[in-house]
Amino acid sequence: MTYIQAIILGIVEGLTEFLPVSSTGHLILASSLLGLKDDKALHAYQVVIQLGAILAVLALYKDRALQMLAGIFGRNPAGLRLFLMLITAFIPAAILGKLLDDPIDKLLFHPIPVACALIVGGIVMIAVERLVVHPREHNATTPLKHIDGMTYMDAFVIGLFQCCALWPGTSRSMSTIIGAQLRRFSNVAAAEISFLLALPTLGAATLYKLIKEREALMAIPDATPLIIVGNIVAFIVAFLVVKWFVKVVTRWGMTPFGIYRIIIGAVFLWLAMKGVLDFKSS
Repeated sequence: MTYIQAIILGIVEGLTEFLPVSSTGHLILASSLLGLKDDKALHAYQVVIQLGAILAVLALYKDRALQMLAGIFGRNPAGLRLFLMLITAFIPAAILGKLLDDPIDKLLFHPIPVACALIVGGIVMIAVERLVVHPREHNATTPLKHIDGMTYMDAFVIGLFQCCALWPGTSRSMSTIIGAQLRRFSNVAAAEISFLLALPTLGAATLYKLIKEREALMAIPDATPLIIVGNIVAFIVAFLVVKWFVKVVTRWGMTPFGIYRIIIGAVFLWLAMKGVLDFKSS
């Protein structure tokens, strides 16, 4: 891996981690286009540079993070409650992710399954927006919920939806946002829940992959500086993207991202059929 490739992967990670378009899917597809060898080291690198995106959310939502930290130490009941909600939502994917980690790596970390997941996810997003969110907003009999009104049942259901993201290309952000929308959260609240839930989910995934694949990761020439570069780029890009995403969701909803998913998924399937992408080596 070169530094240019590390920068490109960092940009892709930062752009897509918190958008409902699948960062893992885009990293797999970008790696294929860059001609990077598809192996455990690359998979580990794709996960480890999530740290930069995590730090971007911590910077943007530092007040929420400090609230939860104070709650853990018994100084903020609301912060403790939010922390426990996020842990509740985190548990289902944590259990399934540990059980299915190896099969997912072997069977699904390839461009074609990812492209299919992108297309199907895009259709689901548009359907939920048109059939559930829009009618509800125009004919609301009860107010939409905000993050402070989340219950443990809400958290658990959103956590179950997050499990869908174990299929690369589905998108953790998309799954959690749809789960929150179906639990009557506003689009902005759903996005905030998704951002905050990323902290334990991506943090645990990064730590797990770093420990499990440390030797393979360190076998990459100049591994440490490449990891640092990827994370710095991911942090800067994710910081800008999260602020932009909230504005877009507030004004336009999720449909634009659903349309994008369908288009990008179709493009990569077409490239595969034309032989432009070497899917067999990915």
